[in-house]
Amino acid sequence: MDCETKLWLVVLFLFSSAIYCVVGEPQVPCIFIFGDSLSDNGNNNDLATEAKANYKPYGIDFPNGPTGRFTNGLTSVDIITDLLGFDHYIPPYANTNGTDIIQGVNYASGAAGIRSETGTHMGQDISMGLQLEQHKDIISQIAMKLGSDKVQEHLNKCLYYVNTGSNDYLNNYFLPEHYPTNGMYNANQYAVALLREHSTYLKTLYELGARKFSLFGLSLIGCVPHGKNGSLCIEEQNNAALIFNNKLKSVVDRFNKEFPDAMFIFINTAIITENSLKQEMTFLTCCNVGSSGQCIPNEEPCLDRNLHPFFDEFHPSEVVNKVLANMAYDSPVPAFAYPMDISHLVKL
Repeated sequence: MDCETKLWLVVLFLFSSAIYCVVGEPQVPCIFIFGDSLSDNGNNNDLATEAKANYKPYGIDFPNGPTGRFTNGLTSVDIITDLLGFDHYIPPYANTNGTDIIQGVNYASGAAGIRSETGTHMGQDISMGLQLEQHKDIISQIAMKLGSDKVQEHLNKCLYYVNTGSNDYLNNYFLPEHYPTNGMYNANQYAVALLREHSTYLKTLYELGARKFSLFGLSLIGCVPHGKNGSLCIEEQNNAALIFNNKLKSVVDRFNKEFPDAMFIFINTAIITENSLKQEMTFLTCCNVGSSGQCIPNEEPCLDRNLHPFFDEFHPSEVVNKVLANMAYDSPVPAFAYPMDISHLVKL
């Protein structure tokens, strides 16, 4: 085991050992979750797509077993939900019957992205635009429960968790055999196009009542194990992610000036993934994967899951999700959460 690997294990131990249960009333009345497979908790289960995780070994460490979460246990937003004091996890839009939608809904969809075509080579998914349409439906239902005169006041207090964009690269821009975007844009132009579209969705959320935005940047996508030979990362992909992140941070600055009654924060997840570079792929992943990079159904995963940053070839294991969630909620370094972390955002 090399020094970098040992350092990464120390980082995982320190942050994953943190206590992340908060007792008492929730710090916000509701959480609305937008994104992709990093946050999906069941929305893809009934879609005609290869991008689903409602089978073992996914969920091996989750209390109810497989649910559609693309990891062995909790996702980052599950843990943030714990940190915010909720006594339950936010239900997926696909399964909101009989649930308390007033406390939030999860719209995230595996393989989805900002662009509508992203991930569709795998089958159906729910793009950011479609997730907004679902949110409008939920708002109308909340208005029926609370009254149309009270729904805006309620939504203004909620946390809006937005973690999307990775698939617009891994399942679009860097798959020229399926999508034309790589030939249409250079990396900078593509980030501009993505953020232009993403900004319209964020503005729509604002117009619908959102005021507390937690916007997650991309990890170093060139270092996910899928498609790698040995431990080398793909710098072209990493650089593209950093360009996107820098522009997303600029959007945060612009929107905080444009909408003074709202607060947008940027969570820089690339800082964490820098600690896992140059490790052998046999160390990184936990389950046996097929050609898609996802776990092969019903095969036994590794036993030492806390030592594996990735569960399959795309998705972090719960131990990494704990690190990301704890740092997003209560950041020990200003560079990770800008201009504040989630614990301060929810107090506004």
